[in-house]
Amino acid sequence: MTPHFEADIHGHIAALMIYPVKSLAGIAVEHARLLDTGLEWDRHWMVVDAEGLFVSQREYPRMALVQPRLLAQVLELQCPGLSPLEVALDAQGPQTRVQVWDDIVDALDMGDAAALWLQQALGCQGVRLVRFAPEGRRACSPRWTGGAQGYTQFADGYPVLVTTDASMVPLNSRLAAASLPPVDMRRFRPNVVLGGMEAHDEDHMAVLQVTAEEGRATSAQLALVKPCARCPIPHIDPDTAESHPGVGDALQSYRRDARLNGAITFGMNAIVQAGAGQVLRVGQAVAASYQFDGAAAP
Repeated sequence: MTPHFEADIHGHIAALMIYPVKSLAGIAVEHARLLDTGLEWDRHWMVVDAEGLFVSQREYPRMALVQPRLLAQVLELQCPGLSPLEVALDAQGPQTRVQVWDDIVDALDMGDAAALWLQQALGCQGVRLVRFAPEGRRACSPRWTGGAQGYTQFADGYPVLVTTDASMVPLNSRLAAASLPPVDMRRFRPNVVLGGMEAHDEDHMAVLQVTAEEGRATSAQLALVKPCARCPIPHIDPDTAESHPGVGDALQSYRRDARLNGAITFGMNAIVQAGAGQVLRVGQAVAASYQFDGAAAP
């Protein structure tokens, strides 16, 4: 049992999201197994160009319209106008080297049929689907983990992204003041959305403790290690793939983060400190203590 600690913040898991293929649409789930690389199947696949470099909604906004489903033994991809693509969860293929940001890692190519389907879905040439090599390991930057070990697959750099559902309130208030429609949390692609807290409480947490179902022990611990800097992807409407700068403009007015030299941040990247193998569930209680270190103002 984890030693008792005095928590400043209490809440619950309001939503869990996984993104089986990096930069495609996400899946809301009621429960997910936590691995040391994040939620099971999260960013386990990735789309790469002819040189093996990852591509995202930055280059191909239509990626937002490709919807994954996890079936019994199959990853299914759906896109308007195309028959679904099915790829076995344990599919093998030629080993290849791919690049995600500054990291070059081993992956398995999912074949020509998957590549052709993606090219038709995205309206582009040369892209291919790869799977993270089962024996592969990709370490998180020790600069932000304080030397603690953290691992991820094809996520940008850390295994879990944590946000609070209340954080949408100040953003949508600013959008309304600019006569723009509200947006939802899908724009920010989190894994764990916390409820029962104040907006951006995650900015001020050191370790998030998830309470086991019996309510007496800690099921998992997530160390919140780095603010999540925001690129143009939140501009993209997940329902239409159309981009509008309104979200970024609104965030510019109140989410500059001194920890990242004034970059716009929303959410906190986390590593798995304890509890790999446990199942996280929507509704589970969570608690944390405050840690203030120059975070962005909510």
